[in-house]
Amino acid sequence: MSNQKMTFHVESRRIDEHGSEARCKNAEIALDTDLAGNPAAFNPAELLLAAVSACMIKSIERVVPILGFSLRGVEVVVDGVRQDVPPKIESIRYEIIVDTDEPDRRLDLLHENVRKYGTVFNTVAPGSALDGVLRRKAD
Repeated sequence: MSNQKMTFHVESRRIDEHGSEARCKNAEIALDTDLAGNPAAFNPAELLLAAVSACMIKSIERVVPILGFSLRGVEVVVDGVRQDVPPKIESIRYEIIVDTDEPDRRLDLLHENVRKYGTVFNTVAPGSALDGVLRRKAD
C-alpha cells in the first residue's frame, strides 16, 4: 500500500472588482468576490456548500460499486447558516435524495458511508454543525 498522499492544486485570480475565477485541471469556475454580490457566480460560502454536496455525491459514486447498490440518480440540497462574530458557517443542513428501489436499511448504509468516508465532509464537520438526512426520491 502506498503512503503517497493525494494533493490538490487550484489557482484563482481577480478579474476585476466584480469577480474572480478559479482554475484547476481543465476546468474553471466563476467566483463572486464583488462586495455587492454577483448573481452569476458562487460566493465563498456557496463554494463551500457546493464542495460539501460534491463530496457527498462522489462518496456515493465511490461506494455504489462496492456495495452493489442500484440507483438511478442522486440530488443533494445544502443550506448553511452564517454567524457574524466570529464570521463562520455555524451550521450546514443537507438532504440527499436517492432515486432507488433499494430497501431502507441499504439507504442507511449508504448514508453511513457518506458521513464516514467523505474528505470534504470530514474536514467541515468538526468546525460546523453538519447534519442531514438521506431519503428515497418520492414517486
